[in-house]
Amino acid sequence: MPSLVAALSLSLLLPVPAAAAARGMPGDPVVPVLERAASPLRTAEPGGDPDDLRPVGTAVGDAVVVGMGEATHGSHEFLTMKDRVFRHLVERRGFRTFALETAWSTGVRLDDYVVHGKGDPRRIMREDFQYTYALNPTAENLALVEWMRAYNRAHPEDPVRFMGDDWGYTGPELYDRVAGYVARVRPDLTPRFEELYRGLRPTVPSGEYQKTYLARPLAERQEMASRTGRALKLLESLEPRGEAGRGEFAEVLRHATVIDQTATGYGFDFEDPQQVAEAMRRRDEAMADNVVWWREHTGHRILLAGHNNHIGYEPEDPRVLPRTQGAFLRDRLGSGYVSFGLTFGRGSFKATDPDEVRMLTHTVGPAGPGTNEHTLERVRHDRYVLDLRTVAPGPARDWLAGARPTRSVGTAYPEDRNWFDIALGRCFDVLIHQDRVRAVDLLS
Repeated sequence: MPSLVAALSLSLLLPVPAAAAARGMPGDPVVPVLERAASPLRTAEPGGDPDDLRPVGTAVGDAVVVGMGEATHGSHEFLTMKDRVFRHLVERRGFRTFALETAWSTGVRLDDYVVHGKGDPRRIMREDFQYTYALNPTAENLALVEWMRAYNRAHPEDPVRFMGDDWGYTGPELYDRVAGYVARVRPDLTPRFEELYRGLRPTVPSGEYQKTYLARPLAERQEMASRTGRALKLLESLEPRGEAGRGEFAEVLRHATVIDQTATGYGFDFEDPQQVAEAMRRRDEAMADNVVWWREHTGHRILLAGHNNHIGYEPEDPRVLPRTQGAFLRDRLGSGYVSFGLTFGRGSFKATDPDEVRMLTHTVGPAGPGTNEHTLERVRHDRYVLDLRTVAPGPARDWLAGARPTRSVGTAYPEDRNWFDIALGRCFDVLIHQDRVRAVDLLS
């Protein structure tokens, strides 16, 4: 990583007048077309006049699930923009669920808070957002959760909900809810479920649990996955007759399904690149399945927040992730799913070092010629939304269809591995581009 002084120099490489002059450079037929199609956005911060978000609502249309990505997990403006758009969609478009790329069990805990006021969101984030989810405990996410709670106090008859769609960690809450249901409807089966879930219910902090689980021998992890699969089949046999109790049973069955997703996901051989790719494909398929289940169970329209690499239709590296959550959602929902990619020109973000040991703030300068961001930066707006489906035929559409280097930063930031060849028009339906971003504010 470059020194702080070098990083700051990069971030200031093009002062505002020079950047504006660069945008006016003649000769590229793509930029004028993008400028005509782009709609400026006033701010990335929630609150205030939402009239500039009308083009976002138009792009959403009748979609029931809207995916909003991010080029980095650790930039403030990506999180606040999703917060701002979600509030707008709740108030103007009838959306009622915010779904985050985080553990299903964490979503259960945060949903209890936003709907019923149960628990402390800071404590929930501190306890659950570890290791895989170390970039989720932010002041930005906390502000969103607190707004959702305030909204529900004012609208108790029509609450907004929070869900996590992922299975990277399954907290004790899910095991307790399955066990509680079985104890009530078939107490004679309690010992059987205790045996099938033996050694799986977390008793240590979430980060330690994930690391310890992954350190188990492969055969042991696969045996545990076999047991969660048998528990799921046994629970399915308890489906109630008639309509009474079906809603509760469906929720408990989904909890058991996610428990099985976790054990199955941990049951791959992570020393084998082909198995790693299959594990990642199944992860995205499971996340999509969880979102579709929630949609069918609640009837809600959903804003789904995650990384660009999961929200879009084409993976940044098919060797690691052969098929994305966005592609699975399009298969299941058709035009009912709309994908927003979020990109940036320069600025800062939080990410770990390549070994995922230390959380650092990284700063990058403007993208070079030949990248998608270099062209997007030359559009005269500092922040704008662009419906890629409506860009006029010609050079700009050809440009959108072509794959070229694009920034994509996950949990870790190896400086030599954060550019991927992405065709924006094939990957996303809509784009929100912001010139500058800063690092998120991680909670203590």
